[in-house]
Amino acid sequence: MASINLIESFQEFKDAENIDRPTMMKVLEDVFKTLLRKKYGSDDNFDVIVNTEKGDLEIMRRRTIVEDGQVEDPLAQIAYTDAVKLEPDYEVGEELYEDVDIHDFGRRAILAAKQTLASRIGDLKKNVLVKKYSDRIGEILSAEVYQVWKKEVLLLDEEGNELLLPKSEQIPQDYFKKGENIRAVIKKVELKNNAPVIILSRTSPLFLAKLLEIEVPEIFDGLIVIRKIVREPGERAKVAVESFDDRIDPVGACVGMKGSRIHGIVRELKNENIDVINYTANINLLIQRSLTPAKITSMDIDQDRKHAEVYLKPDQVSLAIGKRGVNIKLACELTGFEIDVYRDTEEEVNEFDIDLDEFTDEIEGWVIDELKRIGCDTARSVLELTAEELERRTDLEKETIEDVRRVLKEEFEKE
Repeated sequence: MASINLIESFQEFKDAENIDRPTMMKVLEDVFKTLLRKKYGSDDNFDVIVNTEKGDLEIMRRRTIVEDGQVEDPLAQIAYTDAVKLEPDYEVGEELYEDVDIHDFGRRAILAAKQTLASRIGDLKKNVLVKKYSDRIGEILSAEVYQVWKKEVLLLDEEGNELLLPKSEQIPQDYFKKGENIRAVIKKVELKNNAPVIILSRTSPLFLAKLLEIEVPEIFDGLIVIRKIVREPGERAKVAVESFDDRIDPVGACVGMKGSRIHGIVRELKNENIDVINYTANINLLIQRSLTPAKITSMDIDQDRKHAEVYLKPDQVSLAIGKRGVNIKLACELTGFEIDVYRDTEEEVNEFDIDLDEFTDEIEGWVIDELKRIGCDTARSVLELTAEELERRTDLEKETIEDVRRVLKEEFEKE
């Protein structure tokens, strides 16, 4: 039997373990039928038989035996005289099967077949990888850090496939070392220069959603549904949840006893503050909950313009706005409303106060802007907060705060 051992001659065959057997056999048949067409002009009367267990391949040629002198198609027919030279028992009308020696194709043709096979297998492996990860977009996985670069991190999955975690998809506090395992969500699969690129993310809301699904069985079972997640990675996240079972408190279930369920997620997200709120179709209540931890006094809502004016006590304004405005930004994203925050001054109507802009001669403009940023737009609103509180909420130095408070106090003493 003329055959060729594919395991030795075609090393790529061994590397194609992710390719199913029927596909592999079809590729091999196609490659060798191409050789046959080049050598004989047609592959109609040839059978390519592949044994994927042993890595053997053989090619059988079929021809019909005809009377001498009646051969019309040499590829499909053979004269009786020639047939009996191969096997004396043959008769006219029978099918003659003959092994084709692979080496008859010549060294150059076999080398070309190897290259074609390697290329086809490479394409198949790419397609398998693309399909595998395209079907898993949105899933969470654990992968090993292989290389850390300035703009991205290269990871390897359990099968050795390369995955990329770009800097833009990393939490600002993330720090990775080679060899450690990290968790991320599969964001997308791209093709760059005909090569599949699997992009992971740790900043996507989907990552937080999947972490919650792992930690909270009620979400996994469908008893609690996540309505929306908004994030400022590494800073704060807001999660709106709803329960389909009146007996289950969705917020309590997500947070867990003494925060047991949420703590693990907070650590994974580098101490990102996570506000879990109960979703409601009542927009007034949803806006109120979205501004957690601040407590709202009252609000005016314009449904048509998707705009809300929220009034809070002076000490709640900075809580509603949050550090660098993150809290109010996330509340806007969660509710879909543009939210403006105002100090509720009803209790102070009869109390004398002075606008901070009146102090531009004594206090620098940027200091006034910083105080306004935390909701303090009048002299009394600044003095209502302690120096320690002002230092904690603003970027002002202790000495600057003391000077500001002194100027404001003197003005009131004059009055």
